[in-house]
Amino acid sequence: MATYQAPVNDFKFLLHEFIDLQRYSNLPGFADATPDLVDAILEEGAKFFEEQLVPLNAVGDHEGCTRHEDGSVTTPTGFKEAYQAYVEAGWGGLTADPDYGGQGLPHVLGFAVSEMASSANMAFSMYPGLTHGAYEALHKWGTDEQKQAYLPKLVSGEWTGTMNLTEPHCGTDLGLMRTKAEPQDDGSYSISGQKIFISAGEHDMSENIIHLVLAKIPGGPDGIKGVSLFIVPKFLLDENGDPGERNGVVCGSIEEKMGIHGNSTCVLNYDNAKGWLIGDAHKGMRAMFTMMNAARLGVGIQGLSQASAAYQNAVIYANDRIQGRSLTGVKAKDKAADPIIVHPDIRRMLLKQKAFIEGARALALWTGLMIDFAEKHPDPEEKAKADDFAAFITPVVKAYLTDMGFECTVDAMQIYGGHGFIREWGMEQFVRDARITQIYEGANGIQALDLVGRKLPEGMGRLMRRFFHPVDAFIQDNMGDPQMSEFVMPMAKAFARLQSLTAELGPKMMSNPDEAGAASTDYLRCVALVAIGFMWAQIAKKAQEKLAEGANGNTAFYETKLETARFYMARMLPDVHAHAAKAGAGASTLMKLDAEAFTAT
Repeated sequence: MATYQAPVNDFKFLLHEFIDLQRYSNLPGFADATPDLVDAILEEGAKFFEEQLVPLNAVGDHEGCTRHEDGSVTTPTGFKEAYQAYVEAGWGGLTADPDYGGQGLPHVLGFAVSEMASSANMAFSMYPGLTHGAYEALHKWGTDEQKQAYLPKLVSGEWTGTMNLTEPHCGTDLGLMRTKAEPQDDGSYSISGQKIFISAGEHDMSENIIHLVLAKIPGGPDGIKGVSLFIVPKFLLDENGDPGERNGVVCGSIEEKMGIHGNSTCVLNYDNAKGWLIGDAHKGMRAMFTMMNAARLGVGIQGLSQASAAYQNAVIYANDRIQGRSLTGVKAKDKAADPIIVHPDIRRMLLKQKAFIEGARALALWTGLMIDFAEKHPDPEEKAKADDFAAFITPVVKAYLTDMGFECTVDAMQIYGGHGFIREWGMEQFVRDARITQIYEGANGIQALDLVGRKLPEGMGRLMRRFFHPVDAFIQDNMGDPQMSEFVMPMAKAFARLQSLTAELGPKMMSNPDEAGAASTDYLRCVALVAIGFMWAQIAKKAQEKLAEGANGNTAFYETKLETARFYMARMLPDVHAHAAKAGAGASTLMKLDAEAFTAT
C-alpha cells in the first residue's frame, strides 16, 4: 500500500526563508503567523493528515460512495469519523474571516496545508476544499443576512458546500444551460433543472450541504449574460437558523469515475427547490468566478499533491528494488544486483519529479502570497500588482501543475515496472486520481486559451507585465554574480525567447483568432517553465546564502536544492525553446485539414 509523509522541512524553508513571512507582519493575519505558530500548524497538520487520511486513501478508492433508494449517499468506511475529527481540529477555518469563526491566517499558509491534505487523500480533501470555495463566493457577494446565516457553519465545517455549473448538454459553454429560477412572492426563487459532475453533491458527513447553483431567471438576457447564482441548501433553515425541512434537491445517481472514488460526484435533480439570489440578477458568473478561481488554484495544488505522493513512493521503491548492475560498476557488493536508483534513466524520472514538485510548490505558495497581498496590502498599487499577477498566473498554475502532476504520477508508476500496474501497490490510484485534475474546473485547453486570449491582452498587456517585470529585475540584478551565472544565464535565454514569442503572437492573433487557439497550450507551457525557473533561480540564491552562513547544520538540504536547480536549468527549462517553436508554427498546421479528413479510412 502507498504511503505519504508531509514535506514539512520544505514547507518551512519556503515559508520562513524563501518567502520570509515575517517580512509582512504588518499585514492583517500575518502578525499572528509567527514562526512558532507556522511550524506548529505544519507539524500538527502533517501528523493529522498522515494518521487520519492516508490510511483511508485506498479504502475510499476501493469502496467508493454508495447511493441509496431515497437518494442519500454513504461515504466510504472511516470518512465520516475522519471528517468529524477534521472539523473538531478547526482545519477548515484556517484562513477564513475571524468575524465568522475563522482564524484569519494567510492564504499562503493555507495553500501549504491544502497540499498536505490532498497528498494524503485527494478524494477526502475535496469535501472541505469545495466548502472553502463556497465560503469565498458568499463572503464576497452575499448579503449580510446570507453571510450571518451560512458562513459560520461553512467556516466551522459543520456544513459543507458545492458548486453547481455543468449540465448534461453543456460544460464550459454555460450560456447554454437550461436550469430555471422562477421568482417567488417571498423573494426566493424556485429552482428546477439537472446538474451533473457535482463533487461532494450528497454525502453523510455534515448536517447540511449548501449548493451554489447557476440558473437562468426567465426573461433575462440570452447566453452567459442571463446566468444568475443562487444559494440552494439541502435542508431549508428554520426560524433558529438550523437545518429544517428537506429542500427539493436530490441525488439522482453517482457518477462511475476513473478515480477519486471516495468523493461522491453526483447528478443532482432540482425540482422546485427553494433558492436565494447571490449578488445581482443575471450577474451570476461574476460571483461564480470567485469560487472558480479559488477552485482552479486548488486543483493545481491537487495535481502537485498527487505528484508529490507518487514521487515519495517511487523514491522508496527505487532504493529498495534491486535489478541489474550499475553501468559504472557494482555498487551493492553484498547484493545480487544494485538498487535501480543507480540507473541514469531512473534518476532522470526521479529528478524530473523532484524538480517539478519543489519548483511548483514554490510557485503555488508565491501565488498564495500574491492573493494575500491583493486582499490585505495597505498600498493600493501593490494590491493591484498582486491582483494582476494572481489573475495572470491562475490558469498557468491550474493547467501546468495538473499536466505535469499527471505526467509525474505516470513516471512514478513506471519506476515500479510491472508492480506499478498492480493495484495493491497504490501507484495506479495516483495516476487515476491525478487525471481528473486536467479536466475539471475548466479543461486545460480552456485555461491556455484564457491565458492567451484574455489575460495576455488585458489592459494592453498589464497583467503580463506584472509577471515579466519581476523576472526581468531578478535577471538584471544577478547577471553580474559569478556564483549565479549557471542559473541566471539559462533563465535569461528562456525569458528572452518567451518575450520574443509574446511579441510575435500579438499581430498574428489580430489577423486570425485561430492563432491564439493554436499557440495557447505551448505558450502556457513556456510561461510555466519560466515561472518555475524563476522560483528555482531564487531558491538557488537563497541556498547559496544559507551555505555561506554555515547552513545551521542543514548543509545537505541546501546542497540538494542547488543540484536540483541545476537539473531544472539543464534538463527542463530548455523545453521553453521547443514549445516556443511549436507555438510559432501557426494555425494553418492545425486548421488546414477538413473535418472529414479526420474520419477513419
